[in-house]
Amino acid sequence: MHKDDPATLAATPAAPTAAAPQSMDAFWMPFTANRQFKAAPRLLAKAKGMHYWTPEGRQILDGIAGLWCVNAGHARPKIVEAIAAQAAEMDFAPPFNMAHPKAFELAERLVQLTPAGLNKVFFANSGSEAVETALKMAIGYHRARGDGARTRLIGRERGYHGVNFGGITVGGIVGNRKSFGPLLPGADHLRHTHDLSKNAYARGVPEHGAELADDLERLVALHDASTIAAVIVEPVAGSTGVLLPPKGYLKRLREICDKHGILLIFDEVITGFGRLGSPFAAHHFDVTPDLMTVAKGITNGCVPMGAVFAKQAIHDAFMTGPEHLIEFPHGYTYSSHPLACAAALGTLDTYAEDGLLTRAATMAPVFENALHSLRGVPHVIDVRNIGLVGGIELQPIAGQPGKRAFDAFLECWERGVLIRTTGDTIALSPPLIVENSHIDQMVSTIADVLKQQG
Repeated sequence: MHKDDPATLAATPAAPTAAAPQSMDAFWMPFTANRQFKAAPRLLAKAKGMHYWTPEGRQILDGIAGLWCVNAGHARPKIVEAIAAQAAEMDFAPPFNMAHPKAFELAERLVQLTPAGLNKVFFANSGSEAVETALKMAIGYHRARGDGARTRLIGRERGYHGVNFGGITVGGIVGNRKSFGPLLPGADHLRHTHDLSKNAYARGVPEHGAELADDLERLVALHDASTIAAVIVEPVAGSTGVLLPPKGYLKRLREICDKHGILLIFDEVITGFGRLGSPFAAHHFDVTPDLMTVAKGITNGCVPMGAVFAKQAIHDAFMTGPEHLIEFPHGYTYSSHPLACAAALGTLDTYAEDGLLTRAATMAPVFENALHSLRGVPHVIDVRNIGLVGGIELQPIAGQPGKRAFDAFLECWERGVLIRTTGDTIALSPPLIVENSHIDQMVSTIADVLKQQG
């Protein structure tokens, strides 16, 4: 048990200080049923360890690490202290043609954690921005090598790569795409890997479906490899409902990309920083991409930050021409923001001291057994798990897709457990400091709620 024992933290919370807002009218909330929320608000005022507290002081167990990001638990001292010290020392430094020392320190520490070869870091401010950056890098890389016809991008059905135009173009969640026109030209999609008929209730990665990677060969035949810049996939698709890659799928995808000179991008915004029991999913599956996007766990969710890891050859392809000219005309005002870098360094220290980048491997069997105890509970049609990620798929209510899971979300909140839903799937991704008692509370609450639905 680590030094900031969550049981101890939960037992002695300081009184919440944030009061409920006087008005909720001005704030247009993201990815939220705004009218429903404002009719019955769910407010969080304080967090520590494994828990949130409401303004009234009610304790809520965090079953989703904030939003897949608070891997080390809330209000960890080293991170809090690092942010405060940096804010007092220097609040901002321009990142264009200038820099500050912590940006270089952080980059060096990060590449010590990545798979061999991913040794360059470009900083952004979110997962969405990291994806946009990686897509531009991929197209720019081919152009820099004189292969400018490679502009096509391949995503995957049910994929989630953020909400900017590039991300929703290669993404494959219809609800995120349908309202925003034709999106960017020159993209296509692999089939998704979800197959309930063959893989329902698989423990860990499913046995069937590696051949779905060969769908890339179909797209190569359709478009010709000479037009394809990159393929982007989540090693484990989180926001679409926790879809796991079949055994051998990612290795096969890597082989096909190599065969045709196509870059492979892993979106590890969710799977990065210990979620699967290894520093990155690339380690877990023993497949190294050419580019890898991260965010969320890089700062434990404390300060917005994203990053792209790139292979040396991709970086070097841009390092041509006169030395006074910008090689890669891309970046953000807040790239490598001093507070974000400080938060990330404090986060890496916390991960290292508590062994959190591998702790999920220890807790995974407990988590798996608890999740699969839901088999046979009313409305459950599948359970999926890997590391400390779980998906519980529910039978939809006829004519009301998503309502069964959303009703479960609301009732779990009332019972003191925060879960996440996507469609009719309940997703769990607790902080990596989770203990057996927390897992039991999450799963037993979900079971009771589903039984109550009748």
